[in-house]
Amino acid sequence: MQHTGVVKQCQICGHKKLDEILSLGHQPIVQEYLTAEQLKEKEDTYPLVLMRCSKCQLLQLSYVIEPRKVFPRAYPYRTGLTLMLIRNFEELAQSLYSSGHFKKGDLVVDIGSNDGTLLKPFKARGARVVGVEPTDAAAVANKSGIKTLQEFFSATSVKKIKKQYGVARVITATNVFAHINDPSSLVRNIKALMGKESVFVSESQYLLDIVEKTEFDTIYHEHLRFYALKPLVKLFATHGMSLVDAERIHAAGGSIRVYAAVGKHPLSARAKKLIRAEERAGLYNEKKLRAFAHKAYRAKTDLLALLLKCKKEGKSIAGLTSSARSNTLLGFCGIDNTILDYSGEKKGSPKIGLYTPGTHIPVVDEARILKDQPDYLLVLSWHIGPELIKIMKKLGYKGKFILPLPTPKIVS
Repeated sequence: MQHTGVVKQCQICGHKKLDEILSLGHQPIVQEYLTAEQLKEKEDTYPLVLMRCSKCQLLQLSYVIEPRKVFPRAYPYRTGLTLMLIRNFEELAQSLYSSGHFKKGDLVVDIGSNDGTLLKPFKARGARVVGVEPTDAAAVANKSGIKTLQEFFSATSVKKIKKQYGVARVITATNVFAHINDPSSLVRNIKALMGKESVFVSESQYLLDIVEKTEFDTIYHEHLRFYALKPLVKLFATHGMSLVDAERIHAAGGSIRVYAAVGKHPLSARAKKLIRAEERAGLYNEKKLRAFAHKAYRAKTDLLALLLKCKKEGKSIAGLTSSARSNTLLGFCGIDNTILDYSGEKKGSPKIGLYTPGTHIPVVDEARILKDQPDYLLVLSWHIGPELIKIMKKLGYKGKFILPLPTPKIVS
């Protein structure tokens, strides 16, 4: 079992030789937003370094923070505020329903279910649904009629669910399968909740997208592992399961949706094709991964130079959105409250009135952007940049936009 602190062996295969690929320095926890009072206090930071296992080739962080610190009860993120995810989960539910993976009355369990957004379209199709969520987002889910256990997913929660509801026909883990410490225990607990006909579906940031689009901002302490398919095939096989199928999806700037089942099953033609694409892209080649790291360092210096040039010309710059990933970008690039006046979040965001971790940029209602009309908006959720630009123009923003990655550029 992997404890918290320095990672001394691979989280999947236990191999002890891990090589450093990319260091993003010491960074605070991305969702640890600060009050005005907390700005006066010492802030905790932790190493944020991407390592590669020389045996199974899993990319993973060098340091694991205590889960209750990373996902506290007051965790500020709400899935239901992101339209892209609402659309993605609707599509997932319809796809699994159409393909006969669940029918009316079947049990669907979501691990790390947040405010219950994923389970709503499953419930709408007649499934019985249960979420498992350690933060106070569970209360939001329960209030909206999505039965949710407020706890970390574990052998204990599996026993509770099986006793009350039976085995799950579908288990989902979207943007949490790479977040949970000790993947071996995680897969064992998932398997214990499954029957012969069950399917486990996970969605995680896809290493292929991270490398192709220089998405170093997806590297933060919540994401302990960065998946390509070969290490996942090994992980499931170790526990008497099979990776059955996989597909690339657009969610979160590029994710991999993986389907797994109990027992031995062949790998789909689609998944085999993806593995060949991974090999061509160099995901299993240390030299090519180091080239990705070099691109990240180059993007950092280019972005900082562009922003400082704008400031030197006396221009005002604000941030658009304050996503978790944006805090890695800001921290790594050294973009703080001397460069960005503030960052605007959608009305209702629990981050409004707080300050970004590490860089101390005030988070405000995005209505202020329309009132102030800053010269530039740095699009921090750049992976959905075109959509955000369209929305802001429609709302009446008249300035220019800066897209930070993969190559920093100004867009009118």
